[in-house]
Amino acid sequence: MNAIDYFFEKTADLDKQFLIGKEEISFKQLYNSSLNLASWIEEEVGRNKLIMLLSVNNLFFITSYLAIIKSGNICIPLDPNIEKENFNYIKELTNPVLIFVRKDNEIRLGLQSDKCILPDTINECKPIGKKQIDNIFDKENCAEIIFTSGSTGKPKGVMISHKNLIANTESIVDYLKLSMDDRMLVVLPFYYCYGLSLFHTHLRAGGSIVLNNSFIFLGSVIKDLKEYKCTGFAGVPSHFQILLRKSDSFKKTIFPDLKYVTQAGGKLAPVFIDEFRESFPEVNFIVMYGQTEATARLSYLPHNLYEKKKGSMGKGIPGVELKVVNEKGERVRPGETGEVIARGDNIMTGYFADDEGTRNALRNGWLFTGDIGTVDKDGYIYLTARKKEIIKVRGKRISPKEIEAVILEITEVIDCSVEGIEDEIEGEMLKATVVIRKEAKDRITRESIIKHCSKHLSLYKIPRIYELKEELTISPTGKKIKK
Repeated sequence: MNAIDYFFEKTADLDKQFLIGKEEISFKQLYNSSLNLASWIEEEVGRNKLIMLLSVNNLFFITSYLAIIKSGNICIPLDPNIEKENFNYIKELTNPVLIFVRKDNEIRLGLQSDKCILPDTINECKPIGKKQIDNIFDKENCAEIIFTSGSTGKPKGVMISHKNLIANTESIVDYLKLSMDDRMLVVLPFYYCYGLSLFHTHLRAGGSIVLNNSFIFLGSVIKDLKEYKCTGFAGVPSHFQILLRKSDSFKKTIFPDLKYVTQAGGKLAPVFIDEFRESFPEVNFIVMYGQTEATARLSYLPHNLYEKKKGSMGKGIPGVELKVVNEKGERVRPGETGEVIARGDNIMTGYFADDEGTRNALRNGWLFTGDIGTVDKDGYIYLTARKKEIIKVRGKRISPKEIEAVILEITEVIDCSVEGIEDEIEGEMLKATVVIRKEAKDRITRESIIKHCSKHLSLYKIPRIYELKEELTISPTGKKIKK
């Protein structure tokens, strides 16, 4: 089955609005317009070709994305503000036959106009006659390639099949119990797997989405949550850190329709989750964990277990098996650490044009995530670090997450990043980059932070170098930019 047929299986004829806000479209209209465009694409280029899509979250993206995948081709969604060097690398690697893009980006990236489909011209892309796309389809086929930053600095293309999309969507709808009554405020871009999962799941469940591409303007997020009666909100750690500690009005606002929020895209320190739960006791806070290589989601912690399992990323979602193994591949005992590995129908087919990277990540049917963690006696997993994040000071292995969590307990601190920098004597020395509220810059100093750390950390874990900032720099996906 083609993933798009699965998404629309129960909603293709629904007159209800799927997209709500500045742009609106019903399920039925979206299904028909994307089907027409899919027929045109298949007519023009055939199947199994690579097609790029560069756009902010809008109706142009949604229609194009669905049409590309429905046509039996492979969609490559990219950040419309991607650096020219990275774009050229991906373009040369994939050689797309078409590029759906806005005019300003077509000019900025120096694209061939005959390969580009623009928002202004998309309505002209109509098939000759009423050609029906063949529904007999191999779900093992690649549906999309999501590019992520690689350890070498070059982007890695994660190949996601139709089976992967169907499996992950079904699991998420199941454990979140999504229905036609759900309405999600989307601040995450659709070229990011977390953002796409919101799009896929609400399309499948018959819910609705509201798009907000202006998270930097916190007032607009608060306004949209209330005005459009959103029942759900999804964010990465920085979204919650900014809403809770940079906005003076968020915690004082009542959101009568908000039922739950989800958090993934990195570990959010429990101090922020506690702060949110205290401010909004009636809203369920659901901690999740995932990777692009897993289509989106790997695990979740039910909201009612948060206090009992604080700090845990939970257990595998339906259809996903997770375990923590040592270097010999054996399951670790409770309290021991090892690498988190995963198995399920949501695991990628591999990295595009990267056999070595694929062999390293996929071994004997398991995805090796590169995340270090431990388990408790009930099998709940707790992440401690990324493999590449472990810092060695005087031979001692240190996880920056532990130190960051302590510094984040200071209520005037918005964010903290701890890293190792080269030192002739120590080998590596700990540096903390701390973002503080503007009005607290006179109270929060290097000395006050060290004093706080000394109450909670061993001496060798206390950073020696500090950079104090007033602004948190984040990427369009909400991930913080350290340098």
